[in-house]
Amino acid sequence: MADGIRRLTCENPSPFTFHGTNTYLIGQREIAVLDPGPTNDTHIDDIVNAAGAGAIKAILVSHTHMDHSPGARLLQARTGAPIIGCGPHRAARTLASGEVNTMDASADADHIPDGELKAGDTFSLGDTVFEAIETPGHTANHLCFAIAGTHVLFSADHVMAWSTSIVAPPDGNMRDYMTSLERLLERPETDYLPGHGGVVRDAHGYVEELKAHRLGRERSILDRLDDSPVSIPDLVLQIYDDLPPGLRPAAALSVFAHLEDLAERGLVAADPNVTLTASYRRAP
Repeated sequence: MADGIRRLTCENPSPFTFHGTNTYLIGQREIAVLDPGPTNDTHIDDIVNAAGAGAIKAILVSHTHMDHSPGARLLQARTGAPIIGCGPHRAARTLASGEVNTMDASADADHIPDGELKAGDTFSLGDTVFEAIETPGHTANHLCFAIAGTHVLFSADHVMAWSTSIVAPPDGNMRDYMTSLERLLERPETDYLPGHGGVVRDAHGYVEELKAHRLGRERSILDRLDDSPVSIPDLVLQIYDDLPPGLRPAAALSVFAHLEDLAERGLVAADPNVTLTASYRRAP
């Protein structure tokens, strides 16, 4: 992918993972493995075979979704390398009364790193220096990683070329996601290597497009709200043209994330409270 960077894609394709989870091998004699993926023995074998016996010295994890972090424990058992990066899984907020976390099954609650990185922390392996960038939104503990002295940033699931990131409360938060996009725009990196799909070139221009897309979705939601309460499934049918039925639950979560943000800003009201099953209207 670039000097000293290789990519292996796990065979776990789905509507949420595209062709599969991208694992990156970074370094020459001493290798850091970023996001070893799900519990998939074949993929772990491929990582070890590609790196070479004894070369893997660190395992980096961007966030705790089941398609990214569980493989770290399998790889550690094979190599003894420390697991470094994001902290344990946590939700962006507590559950509301009667609320169910629809993303609970996708969370890797067993992830416990040997070393947790915060914003601005660096980790060195050989001649490679990684900088952690906190980018909550997709998950509360999401990290991107930049390689010092290069134009490369590993954007994990925060920025992907094949699709916009899913932001699903209470695990995710739309306001955090938008703030994290702004944080990346302040940085110099131009090429992003994402957790799914191909390289993002002209990264700043693409991130601006992501911002515009989300703001446009927000306007679409507000345009369809008035004094009459409306449910999220009804909003999905109004906003998303010709959406296959199988993708409507994901669209509902995206609309919910926007509504949660709009409610916090006082622009919409929920009945009885801000949940996926509530009804929404314009705030008086």
